[in-house]
Amino acid sequence: MVPSTSLTVSHPPLRPAIAMLLVGCSSLLASMTPALAGPYQQTLKLQGVTFKLKAVGAGSSQQLTVQAERDGKPLAQEQKQLDGTVVGAEVEDLNGDGLPELFIYEQSAGSGSYGSVWAWSVSRRGSLLPIRLGAMSSRDSSGYRGHDKFAVVESNLVRRFPIYLPGDSNARPSGGTRQVTYKLVPGGAAGQLQPVNSSQY
Repeated sequence: MVPSTSLTVSHPPLRPAIAMLLVGCSSLLASMTPALAGPYQQTLKLQGVTFKLKAVGAGSSQQLTVQAERDGKPLAQEQKQLDGTVVGAEVEDLNGDGLPELFIYEQSAGSGSYGSVWAWSVSRRGSLLPIRLGAMSSRDSSGYRGHDKFAVVESNLVRRFPIYLPGDSNARPSGGTRQVTYKLVPGGAAGQLQPVNSSQY
């Protein structure tokens, strides 16, 4: 009978180049795994109306739910499938009619990070009426490649984005910043956000 023996094999330490290669592969696999879009929840109140927002999803898309309430009683609900993620929300009465408007800001995935606005106004009967964002003029959209941010400033909606000149890489815009101001004007059931002026700096 042959006696059993234990065999111990000692491996030489990994060479630095091989160790770096393994780390690089791990990073690549992590980047290829779809990231979970963090849930977004917020409650906003104005003029007796409460908006409860919730956006959840995986990867680069989210399911948005908007619930409007008055004095604790549900008014209306909207749901949308977004191609990006919610990055902010505001409530304001831009036209001073005593009925609040809700603005939800979305940012798309990818290097462009294009911004979008979903907006609604509450009707006197309690329904949610969509507000359309008017298109920028060819002059205002010249050099636009995304990376825009939206915000309510006083009684207007403001959009800011970097200006790209011919030859600019996506990471290095060199044309400064453009600001486009939108005003809520009559049009449709709840009005529309119309570009009224722009500035560059």
